[in-house]
Amino acid sequence: MKKTVSIILSFILMFSFSLNIKAKEQAEVKALGAVLMDMDTGRILWGKNENEPLAMASTTKIMTAIIAIESGKLDETITVSKRAQSAPEVKMGIKEGEQYTLKDLLYAMMLSSYNDTAVAISEHLGGTVENFCETMTEKAKDLGCTDTVFKTPNGLDLENHHSTAKDMAIITAYALKNDIFREVIKTLAYTVKGTRTFDVTNKDRLLTEYEGAIGVKTGFTGKAGHCFVGAAKRNGMTLISVVLGSGWGTTGKEQKWIDTKNILNYGFENFSNVDIVKSGDFTGNVPVTMSKSEFISTEMCENLSLPLNDSEKENIMINILLPDSIEAPIKKDTIIGKAEIIINGKKEKEINIKTSENAQRNDIYNSSKKIFDIWQRSGDTLFENILKKFEII
Repeated sequence: MKKTVSIILSFILMFSFSLNIKAKEQAEVKALGAVLMDMDTGRILWGKNENEPLAMASTTKIMTAIIAIESGKLDETITVSKRAQSAPEVKMGIKEGEQYTLKDLLYAMMLSSYNDTAVAISEHLGGTVENFCETMTEKAKDLGCTDTVFKTPNGLDLENHHSTAKDMAIITAYALKNDIFREVIKTLAYTVKGTRTFDVTNKDRLLTEYEGAIGVKTGFTGKAGHCFVGAAKRNGMTLISVVLGSGWGTTGKEQKWIDTKNILNYGFENFSNVDIVKSGDFTGNVPVTMSKSEFISTEMCENLSLPLNDSEKENIMINILLPDSIEAPIKKDTIIGKAEIIINGKKEKEINIKTSENAQRNDIYNSSKKIFDIWQRSGDTLFENILKKFEII
């Protein structure tokens, strides 16, 4: 049997400040699929068809980039193939037989979204484009994506090449934890030096138009429409926005920026980080059997901070799940329970609960063993004194 203790936390007094901007109930977005995610926790703060499979155009290159970076081969030289040369627009115009470093082609791909550079990278790392795309798909699964299949490394339309807004946010959250990736996406201009020299510029308007912007990647195809994955950091929160299919033509091209800013504004205006629990917080005493200790104390194993809106701050409940009793011996830091973090009636997280101290076992066997250990440490003199006392010798 386990006992449950519920703790209800109200943050009304703790968070008595008010925002100057009136909070919005929902973000206004025209994209077919969209999502707002907190990078640090992976918590979804808002969504619109976020689990709907859609074409994602050149936002695909986020995955291509992080795999390239993690390969550890950025200084290797890539020889351009005929297939890479023949990639359709938008492209840098590299030609078969030319040579460039993987690092330079990575910058060209992420800043100016060149399709030929993505093909050259995928062939160099995967042997073939198809093999590399299989690696991309497997990587997505490993990250927890549930409906993502890569058929091209550059995002050009191909049957079954798709993802979801939520999956693209998951991939981006992972990529943003890489320092090299973050350095690449924030770069405004770069010079590629190889067989020929190219100057490339970053097409990401968010970097210069939005306070706290980090990046990340634009995209467009006839099937996908205008897409953008963006990220920004303010007030200790890093938020990721994804818009897929914000529209077509010049209207759609502009709408992706409007959608992105609306989503990010919604997040920063309505959410703030709240410390829910801290590592070491006391979670209760548990009765101990077969020990001199009557109880053993327990504590939280980790910190938890979540981005919450005002309504959520007023409806936090922590369910402490501990056993009715536990038998000694028990070592300090033994996991014996868990805490369920409930926000607005929904379980957001489980945190392990551990023991704060040791509890030694106290029975005939262990008591005898202690006496024997003392005798061994004391030597024969103590044993002889005991025998003499009882007139055995």
